Amino acid sequence: MQIDLHVHSKYSRRPAQWILKKIGCPESFSEPLAIYEIAKARGMTHVTITDHNCIDGALEIAHLPGTFISAEVTSYFPENGCKAHVLALDITESQHVEIQRIRKNIYDLTAYFHEQDIFNIIAHPLYAVNDRLTVDLVERMLLLFRNFELNGARNNRENQTLKSILNHLSAEHVERLAEKHGITPAFANPHLKRLLGGSDDHSSLNIARTYTRFLGEHDHAVSLSSLQECRVGVHVTAPTPQTMAHNLYGIAWQFYRNRFNLARYAGTDPLVKFLDRFLTHNPDVAPNMIERVCLSLSARKRKQADSPLSDSLTALLRHEIQALIDENPTYASVDNQRSRAIGQNEQHWFQFVDTLSSRVMVHFGNHLLDHLSGANVFNLFHTLGSAGGLATLLAPYFVAFSQFSRGRRLGEQIVKQFALSTSRGDNKRRKGIHVAHFTDTFYDVNGVALTLRQQVRLAVARGYPYTLITCDDRRRAPESGVKNFTPIGAYRLPEYEQQKICYPPLLEMLDYCHRIGVTHIHTATPGPVGLAALAVSRILDLPISGTYHTAIPQYVHLLTDSDFMADLTWKFVLWYYDQMTLIHAPSQSTKDELTAKGINAAKIRVYPRGIDLERFHPCKRNGIFKQWNCSENTTKLLYVGRVSKEKNLSRLLDAYRRLVQTQPRTDMRLIVVGDGPYLDQMQQASTGLPCIFTGCLSGEALAAVYASSDIFVFPSATDTFGNAVLEAQASGLPVIVTDQGGPCENIIKGKTGLVVKAGCAESLFDAMSVLVNDPSRRAMMGQCSRKEMQQRSFQAAFDQTWDIFGQASTGN
Repeated sequence: MQIDLHVHSKYSRRPAQWILKKIGCPESFSEPLAIYEIAKARGMTHVTITDHNCIDGALEIAHLPGTFISAEVTSYFPENGCKAHVLALDITESQHVEIQRIRKNIYDLTAYFHEQDIFNIIAHPLYAVNDRLTVDLVERMLLLFRNFELNGARNNRENQTLKSILNHLSAEHVERLAEKHGITPAFANPHLKRLLGGSDDHSSLNIARTYTRFLGEHDHAVSLSSLQECRVGVHVTAPTPQTMAHNLYGIAWQFYRNRFNLARYAGTDPLVKFLDRFLTHNPDVAPNMIERVCLSLSARKRKQADSPLSDSLTALLRHEIQALIDENPTYASVDNQRSRAIGQNEQHWFQFVDTLSSRVMVHFGNHLLDHLSGANVFNLFHTLGSAGGLATLLAPYFVAFSQFSRGRRLGEQIVKQFALSTSRGDNKRRKGIHVAHFTDTFYDVNGVALTLRQQVRLAVARGYPYTLITCDDRRRAPESGVKNFTPIGAYRLPEYEQQKICYPPLLEMLDYCHRIGVTHIHTATPGPVGLAALAVSRILDLPISGTYHTAIPQYVHLLTDSDFMADLTWKFVLWYYDQMTLIHAPSQSTKDELTAKGINAAKIRVYPRGIDLERFHPCKRNGIFKQWNCSENTTKLLYVGRVSKEKNLSRLLDAYRRLVQTQPRTDMRLIVVGDGPYLDQMQQASTGLPCIFTGCLSGEALAAVYASSDIFVFPSATDTFGNAVLEAQASGLPVIVTDQGGPCENIIKGKTGLVVKAGCAESLFDAMSVLVNDPSRRAMMGQCSRKEMQQRSFQAAFDQTWDIFGQASTGN
């Protein structure tokens, strides 16, 4: 005897999910007779329908062989109003009437079940239907029910936890619970529970995906109550968020298909035919000759149509869906659809929606950035409004992933309460944290990227559950601890041609974080990848923290010379970081700035930053500048970083030119290490000056350049930290920094370096003159620099950061 004990029909009218409520759609649109036929076709010997507090669906098929009347009854724990769903199976119409009368109190309901000998199962017992389920109520369920459901639509984590509870339940344990709660079980051997299974299908797409087998020979007319002691087995195909989302799309499509009589277009419209194949269980048949002609003519007409240029979401969706169907013949293949096993359609549908939403997102993203670049405010809001509608298309996935993340904390409380043992790997994950660190700049040439690469290497070496997530459009070799997603598109900034914005694949990132069991999100940047991190944290209900690495509004002002754009950027940055549970500020000045802008100071923490003391060391001095025809005795002033306008490099050139002019007999060189949009202009402006432009350097070459130089000059006033300042000091160099930003907090004024007025070439000239003309002071300050940096090892700083992640995850 094989039966799916939990299936819904069109008589389950009140949807639980907001997305279905929004469109006025019932919870299910499945016809009872279709349910019967599908279940039989999938090997079920018996069929029942369990609509919410309704038996109309079951009555429609009650005349067919192998059926009986059932319902999913909504009841409540009077202690706090917690909803509980109970399957009442093989009941009579009069029993259903009485059940509806008493169902408000779960204790009255279970007493009636015992009195009438009604086969009942507590459905999805660890799923908090109205978010009021507690460990205490789970214990009460163990006393009230003998049969528990392995649910085919909810997170399989709940099923596994339930199995662990029931497998470890002893007679002594039940006795203690009975005494604790004052409940006497109404059945013998209450510690011996039974697990039964049902698909909890609402769309007809997953009927019999999970089902129960009553073992042994049975008469088709036998009642379930007579099988109370029968051995059972449960077949479960573990559901995923894709399963739930596919069901939601199926319900919505079936609703619209019926409401607007779209079935009349199934033979002539490829889109309707395609959606039917993916989102209904209608048997596919090969198109007849008339349909083939209609489809062919429709395809020719589409090829002649241009891509829509407007921001109309409807037009874009229609165009891109049709293009995908035309490009991928397997989407329209009848044989391909028939050959897919259970679960494959939902994966193909996920890929389809992911690709479709990516194409539309790129279109809107490009329009949005074009409008931003041109300061077209009204067009900007129009595009934002249209793009916002895309969330509706993806809403079933957002809902599904959110639902599968619910109950995580309750599950952890249950595991702790029942002292359940877990697998070694799972135990490590539960007791610790798994951090997903999102960044837009992992492959860039800057201090942020360097720090992130160091963190990844250290996390891998120490076995920390840490994954860096980024998005880059170049082919990259796989790296341990790094997940690089292929972007769905890219946009190059007209004002900053070497800088591109990559659009991340949100659905893929969401799915990945769910699969690897991420428990904490950290974001390094507020760009597209950072926005994806925020969305993932919200959907998966995970804590999120962020590092304010870069003074983006100041950069925008320097690049665009627009107060409007700078103010708009500040509004966005403040909104973004205010979403964090904790903000990591690289310096006190950055914290003060954010606080002054309105961010709550209590959520901002100056986090530790360290340096690789072995890599950057005075012993790396090796005469590397000989390759640029520069002798050991030449005084070398070094700059390392991005070569861009916002670094105040024009002021550096002004000060250096004056230094060369006032001290013509001093042998000196300005060394510029790095690349960026200002490089060509800077090289032209330095014509006639003794300068060396090395381009980008890394590894031992960079360490040697630091150690082989004499003075480090960092004129930027927009850096929130200035990692290069630490590298220079670790290499034994005195440093010159400005009085604005984070770098000045990383030196000891007058001991390890000098602080000059930001944006002032004269102040910079004075400091450079002092150190160029006083070798002994340079040497003394260089020694002090190295000594101070020895207290700031990168490993110690990362361990402190990891502790901060842990505190943020636990809410401490």
